Amino acid sequence: MSRPTPLSGFPEWLPEQRMIEQQLIDRLRRTFELHGFAPLQTRAVEPLEQLLRKGETSKEVYVLRRLQADAQEPDSDRSTLGLHFDLTVPFARYVLEHAGKLQFPFRRYQIQPAWRGERPQEGRYREFWQADIDVVDRDTLPFHYEVELPLVIADALAGL
Repeated sequence: MSRPTPLSGFPEWLPEQRMIEQQLIDRLRRTFELHGFAPLQTRAVEPLEQLLRKGETSKEVYVLRRLQADAQEPDSDRSTLGLHFDLTVPFARYVLEHAGKLQFPFRRYQIQPAWRGERPQEGRYREFWQADIDVVDRDTLPFHYEVELPLVIADALAGL
């Protein structure tokens, strides 16, 4: 039997490395929650047409043709799903979908995997973890949030 080779751009950590990664994620989580941000996790897949609205190219998105949103249209972009390449598109969809159930201004943090269909380079992966914090409101967001977010990020990074 031949020895398997790793897939380029998809990291697998040894237990010691994973423990360090988990400690880092836990520290970020504690900091974000200390500052009043609520945890959020969105689904890994979004309709391809949603993912491409920001001007990304389809070459940057991992398309999942087997999971179809509508069996009536198996080959259309409308029913094709892709893995999200950052947390912005899923968060925007989530807010629109759940606006009637959220209290605004809505303060959230997300720490979860994302996938980019680009050629891996040193220090860049096709599968990676992303940490995000955001504040959204129904109308104009007060300016003090523009000051608060960098302070929270500085606190999180200082703790690492």
